[in-house]
Amino acid sequence: MSTPELVLRDDHAATRVLTLNRPDQRNALSRALIHRLDERLDDAIADPAIRVIVLAGAGTVFCAGMDLKESLAASTSDDPLAAFALVLEKLHKAPKPTIAAVQGDAIAGGAGLLTACDLAITTPNTRIGYPEARRGLVAAVVMHDLVEHVGLSRARRLLLTGELIPAQLAREWGLVSDVVAGEDCLPEALQMAARLAECGPRALAAVKLLLDQRSGRPGDPMTAVNASSSARRSDEAREGIQAFLEKRPPVWPTTP
Repeated sequence: MSTPELVLRDDHAATRVLTLNRPDQRNALSRALIHRLDERLDDAIADPAIRVIVLAGAGTVFCAGMDLKESLAASTSDDPLAAFALVLEKLHKAPKPTIAAVQGDAIAGGAGLLTACDLAITTPNTRIGYPEARRGLVAAVVMHDLVEHVGLSRARRLLLTGELIPAQLAREWGLVSDVVAGEDCLPEALQMAARLAECGPRALAAVKLLLDQRSGRPGDPMTAVNASSSARRSDEAREGIQAFLEKRPPVWPTTP
């Protein structure tokens, strides 16, 4: 039996759509999926015929974040956070515009992918959030982009409560560009991509670079990776992840 393609590729004129393809796992970010997405991004960036990259998800969920089952079983050397941080870095530094077509929930690392893209379109039933703290984890890798989008006060609310907010509120806060009917999500993203493709490619690349510099994003993502990885290896995280997988309230270890 052949292995399913983890990231589908579909070209529409000058736009390449990359679709996360683990719908049975809510497009959770396994090591293999992250690696394949990184490869697909490299190919799209290098292809001179491609002017815009659209990131989508198969099924009813855009991306539920890191694969927690895999995380629970992983050793320190298997931690995929560094690879994920480099994918986010690649989305930022790509000279071509990127659009997230968010047809369903974008949670934790999924929300990180959304905010790393230049633009995002979502649907009314979509929820966006950062529930890492509810699992004993720390959302350090995606924190800067979140603060840049919504400001410190709203970022505090999202990161400390772990709540998921609805699409319309996410639009009001600046997390997404537009909210459209479910069936219109990808078509609207493609229309926006076609408008972007009408612009000068070097001008777009220059604008992206200047905006990235303006954001003050840390030059070395490994500081955030180390903070997240340290929390992920703790007893608290192990209990939080196990409780989430077992669908029960966590019993947090007693603080010494």
